[in-house]
Amino acid sequence: MEMQISSGEEDGSGERGLLHTWRGYSYSTTPERVLLSRPVLQAALGARHGVLLVEGGQVYSFGELPWKQNQTSSVVTEPVLEAVLSEQHVVFVAAGSAHSGVVTEDGGVHMWGENAHGQCGLLGLSVIPNPTPVGVLDSESTPPQTVKILEVACGDQHTLALSAKHEVWAWGSGCQLGLNTSTFPVWKPQKVEPLAGRHVLQVACGAAHSLAVVRSSEALVPRKPPQDKCGQCHQLLYTMTDKEDHVIISDGHHCPLGVELDCSETKSALEGSPEQVKQGKSSPSEPVPSVSTQIPRSPTSITIPESTLLSDSTPASEPQIQVPASSQEPTIEVSTEHETSPVANGEVCVEASESCTLEPDGCRATGGKYSPFPDEQAVKAYLKRLSDHALAEHVAKAPSTLHSAQLSSDPADPFTSDPLIPVAQSVTPMGSALNNLVVSCASAVGERVVSTYEALSLRKVIGYWAPGEGRERVEERLRLEEPMQGKKSSSLGDIREEEAELSRRLSLPGLLSQVSPRLLRRTSRPRARAIPLTPGGIPEADAHLPSLQTEVWSWGRGQEGQLGHGDLLPRLQPVCVKSLNGKEVLRVAAGAHHSLALTAQSQVFSWGCNTSGQLGHMELPTSFPHLAKLSDGIRVWDIGAGQQHTLLLADGDCMQPILYYSGQQVKEVAEQTEEEEQTGEYTQQPVLLPFCMNLGYVSSVCAGGQTCAALTDRNVMGFIASLHELAAAERKYYCKLSNIKSLLLQPLLKLDSLSSGLGQSTAGLLQNMIGRLSRLSQLTGQNSASLTSFLRRSRDIRGLVILDDAHLFLDTYSEYCSAVGDLLVMGGFQALVKPCHDVFGKGAEVVQRLSECSEEGLPLADVLPHLFYLPIKHLHEYGRLLLKLATCYEVSSVDYQKLQDACSKYESMALHLKKRRKEAECTLHFWKSFPGKMTDSLRKPSRRLICESSNKAMTLQNAGRFSVNWFMLFNDALVHAQFSTHHIFPLATLWVEPISEENTGLYCLKVTSPEETFTLLASSPAEKAKWFRSINQAVEQALSGLGHDGIPPSTGVAQRADPPISRTASYTFYKDSRLKEATYEGRWVSGKPHGRGVVKWLDGRMYTGAFKNGLEDGFGDYVVPNKNLNSCDHYQGQWKDGKMHGFGTFRYTSGEVYEGSFQDNMRHGHGMLRSGKLNSTSPSVFIGQWQYDKKSGYGVFDDITRGEKYMGMWLDDQRQGNGVVVTQFGLYYEGAFSNNKMMGTGVLLSEDDTTFEGEFSEDWTLNGKGMLTMPNGDYIEGSFSGVWGTGLKMSGSYYKPSLYDSDKEKAHALKLGRLAVHSEEKWKAVFVECWNRLGCDCPGQGQTTTAWDNIAVELTANLRQQRDSPELLSRSHHKTLESLECIPHHVGPVTLEVYHTIRRYLVKACDTPLHPLGRLVETLVSVYRMTYVGVGANRRLLPQAVNEIKSYLSRIFQLVRFLFPDLPEEGGSLADPPKETGISDPAGKQLESPKPGCVVSSSALLLPVLLPRLYPPLFTLYALEKEKEDDVYWECVLRLNKQPDLALLAFLGVQQKFWPVTVTVHGEKQQVLSSTKDACFASAVETLQQISTTFTPSDKLQVIQLTFEEITQQVLTLLKQDFLWSMDDLFPVFLFVVLRARIRNLGSEVSLIEDLMDPCVQHGEHGIMFTTLKACYYQIQHEKVT
Repeated sequence: MEMQISSGEEDGSGERGLLHTWRGYSYSTTPERVLLSRPVLQAALGARHGVLLVEGGQVYSFGELPWKQNQTSSVVTEPVLEAVLSEQHVVFVAAGSAHSGVVTEDGGVHMWGENAHGQCGLLGLSVIPNPTPVGVLDSESTPPQTVKILEVACGDQHTLALSAKHEVWAWGSGCQLGLNTSTFPVWKPQKVEPLAGRHVLQVACGAAHSLAVVRSSEALVPRKPPQDKCGQCHQLLYTMTDKEDHVIISDGHHCPLGVELDCSETKSALEGSPEQVKQGKSSPSEPVPSVSTQIPRSPTSITIPESTLLSDSTPASEPQIQVPASSQEPTIEVSTEHETSPVANGEVCVEASESCTLEPDGCRATGGKYSPFPDEQAVKAYLKRLSDHALAEHVAKAPSTLHSAQLSSDPADPFTSDPLIPVAQSVTPMGSALNNLVVSCASAVGERVVSTYEALSLRKVIGYWAPGEGRERVEERLRLEEPMQGKKSSSLGDIREEEAELSRRLSLPGLLSQVSPRLLRRTSRPRARAIPLTPGGIPEADAHLPSLQTEVWSWGRGQEGQLGHGDLLPRLQPVCVKSLNGKEVLRVAAGAHHSLALTAQSQVFSWGCNTSGQLGHMELPTSFPHLAKLSDGIRVWDIGAGQQHTLLLADGDCMQPILYYSGQQVKEVAEQTEEEEQTGEYTQQPVLLPFCMNLGYVSSVCAGGQTCAALTDRNVMGFIASLHELAAAERKYYCKLSNIKSLLLQPLLKLDSLSSGLGQSTAGLLQNMIGRLSRLSQLTGQNSASLTSFLRRSRDIRGLVILDDAHLFLDTYSEYCSAVGDLLVMGGFQALVKPCHDVFGKGAEVVQRLSECSEEGLPLADVLPHLFYLPIKHLHEYGRLLLKLATCYEVSSVDYQKLQDACSKYESMALHLKKRRKEAECTLHFWKSFPGKMTDSLRKPSRRLICESSNKAMTLQNAGRFSVNWFMLFNDALVHAQFSTHHIFPLATLWVEPISEENTGLYCLKVTSPEETFTLLASSPAEKAKWFRSINQAVEQALSGLGHDGIPPSTGVAQRADPPISRTASYTFYKDSRLKEATYEGRWVSGKPHGRGVVKWLDGRMYTGAFKNGLEDGFGDYVVPNKNLNSCDHYQGQWKDGKMHGFGTFRYTSGEVYEGSFQDNMRHGHGMLRSGKLNSTSPSVFIGQWQYDKKSGYGVFDDITRGEKYMGMWLDDQRQGNGVVVTQFGLYYEGAFSNNKMMGTGVLLSEDDTTFEGEFSEDWTLNGKGMLTMPNGDYIEGSFSGVWGTGLKMSGSYYKPSLYDSDKEKAHALKLGRLAVHSEEKWKAVFVECWNRLGCDCPGQGQTTTAWDNIAVELTANLRQQRDSPELLSRSHHKTLESLECIPHHVGPVTLEVYHTIRRYLVKACDTPLHPLGRLVETLVSVYRMTYVGVGANRRLLPQAVNEIKSYLSRIFQLVRFLFPDLPEEGGSLADPPKETGISDPAGKQLESPKPGCVVSSSALLLPVLLPRLYPPLFTLYALEKEKEDDVYWECVLRLNKQPDLALLAFLGVQQKFWPVTVTVHGEKQQVLSSTKDACFASAVETLQQISTTFTPSDKLQVIQLTFEEITQQVLTLLKQDFLWSMDDLFPVFLFVVLRARIRNLGSEVSLIEDLMDPCVQHGEHGIMFTTLKACYYQIQHEKVT
């Protein structure tokens, strides 16, 4: 999308990817431009050749190419295309000494060139002329899979490949492969196992060594607890030796197997298998402790007498050797993690294994002999042999690093007597063969002591224990991050001074022997780092950002120190370079014999061969990484390493990148001999290449052999320049942040008195700020690394993290800014002044310098905030640079828009943070101006002042003359202070509105809080407007949950002028009597809870649900704890005006459950109460009417324990009035009750029909006149007393009626039900509630339109609730609800069509409890079942049950007629007469029979809805009532059905002409034989059997009619002519069908039809057919089989 403008320079062949090559660094050098038609994307240089990757994925080679057979000369000046690869799209190229490799887009590898050592991975050929594919196969997987490769690196005799899974594969020859093998060459690529499972980021190959950058394991895995045994050799990592007066704990384990696989342990530096030496005796169980990975093995083990190291006054067990914290850049690292020297008997034993003898070519290390006490003369002689020049040079040069405390000069000591060697210096001969052993001893002891000291005192720095990052020593390690050089010193005086000061600070308490070994083991093993400056808990995978937590691993030959482990030994397997842990290495480069590591802080560490100054420094030992010497402000961002030189690409002061060179000067003489080349001049430190300014913008560099190359871009439209400027700014900024951490925060945090001086809260805020700063710093580091690799790579704007993940940056800045503000507000920077003076001296120049403060002489308390607010400036920088980039694009393009948006986001965030800084400063000023108890109590870190009224600008209206009213508006509360008291009003529940000044002429604001309303009086309109705006904005922010962060402009939230009247907030009441000390959380409207919310009282009560105007209203959940029973009362249901009102469920603590209506917190209306524990079957159930918490009106009480059921009237919780009682033993009582007892006239029947009518005084107690009738009709009249079922006392007359006197008996039977409650009186409350739901106060009075409105509201509310929780309703239910939304409207008289519409509507309405009618039906069904199930299934209740159904019908019909006023009344006829076809349901449902056209009846309309639900209890009663008759009938049916068809037809007197001759069985016609059974009239029989599967009488009648039709059909086919039935002909045939249908409870079916049949049907066709069926039933009972 970028404009490509030909600039007309040179050949105009493009402005990007230009390649320049040159050699050496003299002024005369001019780089040659390699001319290619396409931009170069990447270049790689070998010893004498180079490989180029150009756009489009093609590869060119140039230089000496001896492997090309067809070339005339092997030197190629112009690049030649590798045509073999033209089919492939190459993405990466690499060059070794004499071979090359490329990686294609699909992850394949191609190699060519020299292959004598297998470095091309192809078997059998010593030279490979053209690129040939190399298969990298993972043999572990089955079947073996091809490994996808990302990049390759080539050395002299080996090649490494990095796979897409970030594992390393190697082939070729030499120990630099890292493979566990001794047979070379390795032709087939093999995985480097020690790195398997780690995340390798980059690999590099030197001539004979290999480097890898690995994401550190701490970034990936949580730290494991330290092991007790070595992962490989299984020896103990700790040894304990008991001495007479103390215990020595040694954790100096050295694994003889070479490499430790456990990531948290130090990788061992030794490959041999050393013997064990200890205190003069050798024991195999104790491995050799080596002093340090970085100290080369010397052939000596030195015992230094106690007096050497300890001053006379110090007891032997308290060595005072300390490691100074102030040493700037230690050259010797001592690791406590895996090796240390024990302190024994006051002696320091330093065990070191003998130097391995290095064979020139092989990488074998031979372990020599180990002598416990070597000859001291030998050591002296060895030291003498080192060149004097080297010693002298290093005494002068080496920075003083480790000092032993107060070393007493003792002539017996062989080292101190030698004047040449100051003990405290690290003396490192050239080639770093040996480091001064005294220093190593001192450091080892000091190391041990310090670690023990920390273990003992466990001092924490502000409670920081950093997330475990595997860095060992705190004191030395931190210094390494600083680029400054330590003091140069060769005298012992100042060392002693520093030492003395240090010993004062770190004197070792207690005896070593008092420390439990376990404590030491626990605390000193994986040393937690006490500084949080590098955040560990941050998700490494920040979007697409590179990892900064890296390690460098090296392996191969080390004779030049190029492995960086501080010795010259080879490593057969990868070992971690410990000293680079935590240095944030991003890239490594390997020269022939030296290594470079580039860090995120833009520094370069180098180590290895330094014969030509290629390391860029003159530090020793060179076997240990040191920083290359570059002047301040030079930030390196790309590196290249050649044979004997190093090339660095860096940012300087100018816009363009600059190049530095260090190493061999290459003479331009054509024929130079090898010797001359070796002795040429070289650089002492990196020198600037003067021509780099002419090259343009260099995007990457590489080096190889003696050549250097740089890839450059021309600045098209300023685009490249802007990109470079952005990356350079980010690098500079990261260095700045790192400096703040290392130079300011780390020294401060080391101060012991820091946390006590700051106080707990400030220390916490400082901790928070440092954490946020670290987070910001890490993000910046990752971004700068990302931008740097972005320059090397695509340069396509779309990959920029700063654009794609802008929110990540903005959030991090916002969080950081809040943390700084919080610290500032609480006076934290003021508190830091003294610690700063303590650490940095009076002037604290470090702070002044870091803060870049322009004003002179500012107090430190102002400089510190200025310093920590610097990052805000960088946001402006982002904005400026992104805008600059945007201008390189067309305004209409997407990229322009993207850059423009990001720019405005960063800019507005910067302004927003500036504003927040100002707020914090004002708040601090306010706290300072008004000190006092009250303001101290108000002072909180996150609280910011917005405005306050100390200038009397805002007062309370109508306040007393002498009252003081001071208002302070903070970002979270409005505070009203008076003389001694103050009240805090949280902003979330504050409403403010202006009062117009028309009438009063006053400038007032009305402020509403949940419990108070007051009026503020402003002094002027401006003040009024200011406060009004301020309060509203503050409330808006408090509500948005952004607290003091405000609304960052980047979020795109438009700030409203005033906050919403309705909002969600939490508030604790302090006044309100009902809600005192209760907390409400939920919706508010103008100071009142309104909407959904939760109230919690202190006593544990809790209400969750809807509110209206501050009161509970709507559906709610209320829990009241009961302390005695340790459980809760729980109400769920409707509320109104703060009280339970409407339908609800109340679960009492006692286990009772009430479901039903409430009014004013009381049970009122229809409800059901279950008593007894919920888990057992409830011992009693009451269902019925309640009034004011008492049972009153009709109700059914089922006393399950006594097996009795009462159905009758109640008053004040007692049975009062008429009622019926049935028991499980078949007793039946109906009559009067009073005071909960049977009292007055009643009728009592027992199971065997013994009947008593008369007076009762108590339950089942007869008292007074009455008549007792026996089952056989005999009766006694007189007065009775006694309890039924025990002996009765009586006096009266006994009657034995004659047979003809049967009228009286009949009269008795008819009386049943007279004393029961009339069916119209039952369940009134249920119907009243339904009428109320429809908006009528009493049945039949009200507006139809209102009723429909209420229905609509109810359905909509239920639908909405159902949308919130769809699991409540099934899908079909949902459809029913939707179809009910359409109300059947019609105008004029009801026609048949309208009638059907209404009927369908009713069916649906009664189908869902969410419709008032459905709710009614559901309640009626449940009360009906409650009444007539269980004990209530008593045959004597049948008439009542039938009447109850009829009463339901009439009362529901009344409702229906109210909803559809045009519907004719019961028995009325519909408007237009129907067509003759008869009416069947248009929907085709067989819901009921076609009725004689035009009569409307409640049963036809409603029974189909009601009866199916009530059928089970009702039919059970019929079956009980008709039991005896049905038994007789059934016996006959069984008997008669034994006969075959023809015999039965003959027996029943069916005329011969109606006898079927043939019948169809299974589709075949068969002759009817005398033996044929169950075949005649089979279809009619089957039809009649369906009568048992239908519910309503009309459906049953329909079945009978169909049966008749089936019989007629069969007879017609038989007679083949029309005929009319006469009853005499028809009856026997129908009787035959009834018998064969074998309907078990036919009597019950008949009675049910008879009782509930539509009256208008009785005299029609259906009526006659029904009479026929009934006649058959009686006929069968009385049929005598002769």
